[in-house]
Amino acid sequence: MQSQDVAPRTAPADPVVDVEQAEAALVEHYPRLVRLAYLVLPPRLGRNRRVLTAHALVQRALPRGRTSAPVIPAQSSGRDGDPGYAFVRQRVLRTALEAGVPLTFRAWPRRAQLPMPLPQVWGLRLFPRSGGADELALDQQLSGLSSPARAAYVLRGLEKLPDGDVREVLAEAGVDDVEAALGEADEVPARYALLESPEFDACSLQARPTDLMRRRQHLKAALAAAAAVAVCGALLGLPGDGWAPDGAAAPPYARNPAAQAALDPARLTRIAPTAWRTSARNDFSVWPARGALTGDRALLRRALAVWARPGETVQVSATPGTPSGGPSGPPHLLYAGEVDAARVVILYDGLRVVRYAEPKDGTAGAALDLARVDGAGRAEAGAVVLQRTDGNVRYLTAPWVTGAAERDLLKPGSDPMGLTLAGGVTSPLASPAARTGACTSWNVLELSDGSTTRVATDLGELVPARLTTGHPGGTHDAAGSEELRTWAPYACSLGAVRGLGVRSVNAWQFAEQPLPDGSGSGAWVCTRADTWRGDGTRVLAQFRTPGGPYGAVAAKASESPACGVRDPHVLAGVLWKSTAGEWYLLAAGDRETVSVRTTGGLEASARGSQLTVRAKEGARAELEGSLSDGRTVSGLG
Repeated sequence: MQSQDVAPRTAPADPVVDVEQAEAALVEHYPRLVRLAYLVLPPRLGRNRRVLTAHALVQRALPRGRTSAPVIPAQSSGRDGDPGYAFVRQRVLRTALEAGVPLTFRAWPRRAQLPMPLPQVWGLRLFPRSGGADELALDQQLSGLSSPARAAYVLRGLEKLPDGDVREVLAEAGVDDVEAALGEADEVPARYALLESPEFDACSLQARPTDLMRRRQHLKAALAAAAAVAVCGALLGLPGDGWAPDGAAAPPYARNPAAQAALDPARLTRIAPTAWRTSARNDFSVWPARGALTGDRALLRRALAVWARPGETVQVSATPGTPSGGPSGPPHLLYAGEVDAARVVILYDGLRVVRYAEPKDGTAGAALDLARVDGAGRAEAGAVVLQRTDGNVRYLTAPWVTGAAERDLLKPGSDPMGLTLAGGVTSPLASPAARTGACTSWNVLELSDGSTTRVATDLGELVPARLTTGHPGGTHDAAGSEELRTWAPYACSLGAVRGLGVRSVNAWQFAEQPLPDGSGSGAWVCTRADTWRGDGTRVLAQFRTPGGPYGAVAAKASESPACGVRDPHVLAGVLWKSTAGEWYLLAAGDRETVSVRTTGGLEASARGSQLTVRAKEGARAELEGSLSDGRTVSGLG
């Protein structure tokens, strides 16, 4: 991208900004600063949390006293050469970039990485109004960039800074590799005008209630937990000597027979290799203990001790909703062995799968990962991540798995690439979990047990997420050629649900709508990600035009029953531009929708499950439909 010409700067070399000047700039340009913070913050926070965090970062950007400001022009009317605005913008950008850095146990967290005390909105979820197909497509592309690359794109488009000034701003904000950020930002088309749309306006918001029943349950659980903590605090025992060195574990804090039994390697549950053949259950509880180090009691002792008391140097991760405490009784040993350059132990306690890993040459840099898997059946208990190295992943598969393969979900017609299985361990395959930038492939794991084939994808967690297709009341595994073709245009949308504790993702084509210009029919697909804990669901309604390689996100929602077993209905709409340059509002519901109507900025109605009406660019309308049983359904998002 070519740099813009910039007029010579006339600001002093070291302008000084006091609190009053910074406050005046913040108040005057508050909506723009909040929009900038919202765009730079990582999409994995969710729309509600991004909104509140953006407001918090801007409100905390005031200096404590007089301070020097960067000499970087604002490049817009009313902000040109204002050192107060340049200073506040720099503070907002720096903290937004810091907020996107994951917390680690190796570094002290920065203030922006901690939960924001203010503002808080109890009982409501706030999010910007959904935009058209172009805005939603841009949002999806920006979500694939790193935080510095998003910041570069936003500074170019929203602040209209030339690349020279963008480099200075990013360097001042603490970005280590500015050129890499600019290069990555170049991968997204320069549709800068869309950044001004209401899709990214964190000051013009919609409000929806949180789950009222779950909120009441959480309150009861919090009171019970507080009482339990008070009782346990009074019963804490004195530290003792322990059985033997515990590696990277923290000092012991309690001594009682149950706790010692849970941490005794000799009492680990071990299942016979053929127990799964006659068991009434087919889940993690019937996996045998595999690996060359199942007899290494010192390694197993360290794994159990770190699980119960992870030390300060241990890198701990847990999927959302997963308890991080130690086992309540002797857990089940699934694996202990050497994988690549690490010793790995996999354990299961009936609720969680736990992975402990340490380098071969010591315990420094040990890692502990926990994932909730309660209620897993044969379909979900097919594999566990054993090791990730250099963008590749190895799996430990279930004892009933007879074959494994790697498949690119974007190429449904291509043959799968076979993986070797040695003691249940697969050869490495490319993982999409850590991919950034353009989505050109999405490799998934294909498992076969002789009679059934299933497909799962790595979303950065211990247990891969199962992929299915079909109506919510009758989903089936995405293993056949038709199912793979259904998933192909929407595979890249799986990046939006990484790290959320996802159990399964279903893709359901709920409608096919003729286009008003006679160019064919567009496909409406709803993808729903369900989690192990039940809440935290993500629903996307996507629209694909004939011949289009990818689907465009038309609407999205969190904590929604739409497209699920409880409420297998959906209604969504999108602004679509024909090849002749005419704009239309297209809306569609599932087959049980008998009428569709719009209110607000556009008034129209139609019988049946679909509506097509001429509109203007940027038009907005609220969707509502009637179902065959008399109930109403609102537009998704």
